[in-house]
Amino acid sequence: MSLHSQTIAVFLNAYKPEPLADTTLLQIAELMFPYFCSFILQFNWSYKLQNMFKNTFQSGFLSILYSLGTKPLQIWDKEVVDGHIKRPQDEDIQSNVLEIIGTNVQSTYITCPADPSATLGIKLPFLAIIVKNLKKYFTFEIQVLDDKNVRRRFRASNFQSVTRVKPYICTMPLKLDEGWNNIQLNLADLTKRAYGTNYVETLRVQVHANCRLRRIYFSDRLYSEEELPPEFKLYLPIQKS
Repeated sequence: MSLHSQTIAVFLNAYKPEPLADTTLLQIAELMFPYFCSFILQFNWSYKLQNMFKNTFQSGFLSILYSLGTKPLQIWDKEVVDGHIKRPQDEDIQSNVLEIIGTNVQSTYITCPADPSATLGIKLPFLAIIVKNLKKYFTFEIQVLDDKNVRRRFRASNFQSVTRVKPYICTMPLKLDEGWNNIQLNLADLTKRAYGTNYVETLRVQVHANCRLRRIYFSDRLYSEEELPPEFKLYLPIQKS
């Protein structure tokens, strides 16, 4: 045994701590209790972030972006390179909208949830995006989970002409009318057609430049314009003759 090891062994044998008194244990417990409570709260908050809507009762409509909200990007993160994300007033609907502009569609975008390690956990199978055609390149992407526990991505772009299906991503062409559009996706049908599996939930939504957004929401079924709640409709101002 080396001198260093012997010294440690002698010290350990000689050191016999006295038993702590009950009052000392109580003081330690009182000191540690706030830290324990803080840890529990942080753990619960972290768990909620990881599963944003998973434990929420989901029926009807679930909105994740509304341009007229106080903080429309509260649960979103954004990335801007050679572009901007602003909230101007749109001349067609005479209301504030979220505008995403960038010279490169891949480097300017918004993504939800904001935490890259979190997921939406939205089981509603229909996605609607109320978007304005700015006559520029535009793309968006939806990440879903299927019943094979595989994450699949669906990417729609107005600069792509054919559909391509790969093991983990399906890219699709997107045709937009002039002005405002209501894009509606049946995620369950897309998952079944592309991969032969069943849709379980949506994990992430990412919208790239170049566009203007009014609202992004999920629903339990496809609703006609007449069935939509007033706040989910896009009202165009009446043109004066």
